[in-house]
Amino acid sequence: MSETSSVTVHAPGLAHHFDSYEQQKETSLLGMWLFLVQEVMFFGGLFVTYVYYRSLYPHAFNVGARELDVLWGTVNTGVLLLSSFTMVVAVMGAKHGSRGGLLAGLWGTIGFGLLFLGIKYVEYSSKWEHQLVPGLNFDWHGEAARGIEIFFSLYFGMTGMHALHMVVGIAIMFFMLRPAARGKWTPENHNFVEGFGLYWHFVDIVWIFLFPFLYLIGLASE
Repeated sequence: MSETSSVTVHAPGLAHHFDSYEQQKETSLLGMWLFLVQEVMFFGGLFVTYVYYRSLYPHAFNVGARELDVLWGTVNTGVLLLSSFTMVVAVMGAKHGSRGGLLAGLWGTIGFGLLFLGIKYVEYSSKWEHQLVPGLNFDWHGEAARGIEIFFSLYFGMTGMHALHMVVGIAIMFFMLRPAARGKWTPENHNFVEGFGLYWHFVDIVWIFLFPFLYLIGLASE
């Protein structure tokens, strides 16, 4: 009497607890959207705090905003928009099985991300030189010092958390380069790349809100 055993062989890249690539993709993207929802609540809390203190110190916030470099902020906005484009290139490369497109998109996004952080470092250095870093090096010789200190506390807190999200994203992309070069992601199994693309676009959108709230508010009041 012979006993026949059947072994289910999953396709490459398909986790054993999923029945299809489509099911795996839907689950992965759902997880990413849930993660982004809590990120929205986190940054939403920062924006609510900003609006609250601005209502208490409107003049001080306008004065503080004028100490920011609108030109650098504008350049960085353009840099992030370009990084969103290169991320789309990466995702499309993965979707269509273009290893070169995926790698070019990742390298482009890494490059623009590092450029953004480099410009932010220049801005932060300028604030240090002008003694506008609350808690470490702050000395405002003028009116509304308390409100201006609160403004810069929020500026560093909000842009700092945004920059941290970018650092994490860039680190993840560096780890993605080797498997991308080896062809890990295919048209059937590219959900990781697509999910990461959502994360990067979210980071870019956060900056689109930070820029007018922090940089342009002073110009609008002149």
